[in-house]
Amino acid sequence: MILVTGAAGFIGSNFVLDWLGACDEPVINLDKLTYAGNLENFASLAGDERHIFIQGDIGDSARVSKLLAEYQPRAVINFAAESHVDRSILGPADFIQTNVVGTFGLLEAVRAYWGALPEKERALFRFLHVSTDEVYGSLEPDAPAFTETHRYEPNSPYSASKAASDHLVRAYHHTYGLPVLTTNCSNNYGPYHFPEKLIPLCIHNALAGKPLPIYGDGQQIRDWLYVKDHCSAIRRVLEAGRLGEVYNIGGWNEKANLDVVNTLCHILDEEQPRVDGKSYAEQVTFVTDRPGHDRRYAIDATKLERELGWKPAETFETGIRKTVRWYLDNQDWVANVTSGTYREWTAKQYTL
Repeated sequence: MILVTGAAGFIGSNFVLDWLGACDEPVINLDKLTYAGNLENFASLAGDERHIFIQGDIGDSARVSKLLAEYQPRAVINFAAESHVDRSILGPADFIQTNVVGTFGLLEAVRAYWGALPEKERALFRFLHVSTDEVYGSLEPDAPAFTETHRYEPNSPYSASKAASDHLVRAYHHTYGLPVLTTNCSNNYGPYHFPEKLIPLCIHNALAGKPLPIYGDGQQIRDWLYVKDHCSAIRRVLEAGRLGEVYNIGGWNEKANLDVVNTLCHILDEEQPRVDGKSYAEQVTFVTDRPGHDRRYAIDATKLERELGWKPAETFETGIRKTVRWYLDNQDWVANVTSGTYREWTAKQYTL
């Protein structure tokens, strides 16, 4: 059995669904169910005894300790985090509380649980911490991609809080011997993505006839990773990663934000044309750039391929088509998560 925290979010829910699709090992799904946590993601698991959902906060050490004692998981995979840069700029306190204080509470509970295990189980136990490439800061246009030894230079409250959590995980390994693994991923996209991030937001707005908001000049470059590739990489690191090591997970797909949106528009023009025959690209609207917007991220995932034999199965071209198709086929899911509160927040954030 494994414990997955933050498992009702975008990446966590994809991980749980893929895990239970590939094996019968049960999953304890611990999630606080904030705005981005969505139990509807697990509709296909209704009645499946391998999936045990528990609502709770990783920072509640007593609650986590009780779960660990009751279920005796062989591994903890920590996805739990506040993860949207824009929200961290408007309200950083939640990010410090969840990503720093919460991770500390989780580590304390896990350390006590692991330390009390019999020797054999203690040797097999793993704590895998899922982090982001944003901890490394911003790259110049011609600079080499981020490797695992790149200096941390976080530029937003979000990335600073994730950097702090990474340092805590590292410290618990070196100080206490906790068997940890850390992964730093690039920008994910795919099914079940809450529609405030670039790709799902633009798909949603395009179909609704609304502007497609692009920050600044749209030339911010990101390395795009299909979420199911990310999940397969995490499974591989959990299976065979070296203790205390960091593994960068990327898709080898550097794309400017404007190019990503134009690609989305082209696919939507083919899959679900506008009734007036015009391109969705006409809805692109440039808005005021956000403060401190990093210009470029890029992940060098060579270590992961060299040591563990992993590389992404999807190109950006294949992954983005699957993503658009999923959103077109799951409009009820989109309608259910785009509440009035969400609409008010996006209207406030994306101003001309």
